[in-house]
Amino acid sequence: MLSNFLKNLSILKKFLFINFLVFLIFGILTLIYLNSIQPTLIKNKSSIHVRTINNTIENINRLKVNINETDVRKFLISTRFLFQNLDRVQLFDDKFNLIGDTDTIDLDPRAFSQRLDVVEMNNLNQKTEEKLQKNSEKTNKKKISVIDKLTFYSNSKEFGKPFSYTEDNYDQFLLLTIKNIVKENKTVGYLVLSENANDIKAAINERKIFIFRTAIVVGIVILIFSFVLNRYFLKPIRNLVTYTKLIKDKINEPSSLENFKNRNDELGVLSNSLDEMTVELKKRITTAENYSTDLLHEIRNPLASLKSASDLIAETEDKDQRDRLINIMSHDVERIERLITDYSQMLKDEAAISTEKMKKIDLVNIAKSVVDDFNSIYETKRSIAIKLKTNGSKNYSIFGIENRIEQIIANLLENSISFSKNNQEIIVEILKKENGKLALIVSDEGTGFSEKDTSKIFNRFYSNRPGNFGEHSGLGLNIVKNLVELHNGQISASNNKNKGARIEINFPEA
Repeated sequence: MLSNFLKNLSILKKFLFINFLVFLIFGILTLIYLNSIQPTLIKNKSSIHVRTINNTIENINRLKVNINETDVRKFLISTRFLFQNLDRVQLFDDKFNLIGDTDTIDLDPRAFSQRLDVVEMNNLNQKTEEKLQKNSEKTNKKKISVIDKLTFYSNSKEFGKPFSYTEDNYDQFLLLTIKNIVKENKTVGYLVLSENANDIKAAINERKIFIFRTAIVVGIVILIFSFVLNRYFLKPIRNLVTYTKLIKDKINEPSSLENFKNRNDELGVLSNSLDEMTVELKKRITTAENYSTDLLHEIRNPLASLKSASDLIAETEDKDQRDRLINIMSHDVERIERLITDYSQMLKDEAAISTEKMKKIDLVNIAKSVVDDFNSIYETKRSIAIKLKTNGSKNYSIFGIENRIEQIIANLLENSISFSKNNQEIIVEILKKENGKLALIVSDEGTGFSEKDTSKIFNRFYSNRPGNFGEHSGLGLNIVKNLVELHNGQISASNNKNKGARIEINFPEA
């Protein structure tokens, strides 16, 4: 369910939601920690109380102190070092009557010195009586609370063991530990230790403040990071998404992509790559659409011829007429097949070229290989001789794709052969020019070009063709032109002075 919920959220909302969950979990764990730390701190402090109370009761039994005001007072005075870390020690008899209290003993100067003069003693006695009165009032206020705890302790399952209580007043956090005093298997009194445990509250409050401040700082950091994430990362991505949608819907609206193309980070690289890909895709789509339109136009004529021939062949009984119509139909089918094959190959080439890499290649070696292959076929078949000539240079290197250069030369030779008669000659020349160009020239002794503007022959499905054009699709020279331009070359066509056609290609020298 959570995954489905997150799928429908934006990246920023996902980020904020996940951080909210983290904060929620962190808050719950913090509450658990704060609730557990107080008992731990109280337990540590109460363990000290337990040791003190056990030692005190042991001394009471060892010294055989009677549980009365006189003996208890003397005992508290003599063992006050045991209670130096405590705020108050109280002893009660078995009836819960207070018979000893360190709050009153510590105020009596006679417990500490016997060398005071009369004036000092009188002054101290006066102050002692005032403080005794105040302590008596304080004792009376707390007595009820302590007695209640003694009553509860005497009737509880913890009776006989040291037991600790906490008391949270307005300004004090008190820790009280109670244990009964046993003599001869009989409870004769109760010992109560009291300590101000405000340090526990202070420690907890410090942790609360630290956690609260940490949460605020982390929250501010998350908000700042969210702003940066949205401003510098998510917004460009949204613009890229909008840009792709505009392309998908073929909407020519200005986009903010240009704002990100100048960035030097990954988004800038992505924006430039996306823009280049879009331009290339638009170019290919436009080319494919144009090719498709032209192909449909070209196929329409042979299809019409096929339909007419098929209608006539069903009506005629003349054998010669039927044979002639069958030849026309075969010719039209061949032409359609050639059109579709070349068109399909052209589209494959378009896709393949984009993944191929150029390298330094020798133009003469490639041309020689293609010429040898064609000679092995047509020299015997039609007595057509193909010759390779150079101007004697040692270096004929260009940057290109080897199989594409082979395709260029093969297409030119096929075109020349189809318009040449038997026993004629085709010349392939490779010349090194002074302008840093390498020229590839294919000349034949065929019919040549009838057009004055020979640049038209490189158009797709060139219309002004000789009668034997059925052997061709009209895409061959157009494919050659595209491959030449891919290699940063230029192609041109002309007629020879005597007869035949001449195709010249100029490549940049490597």
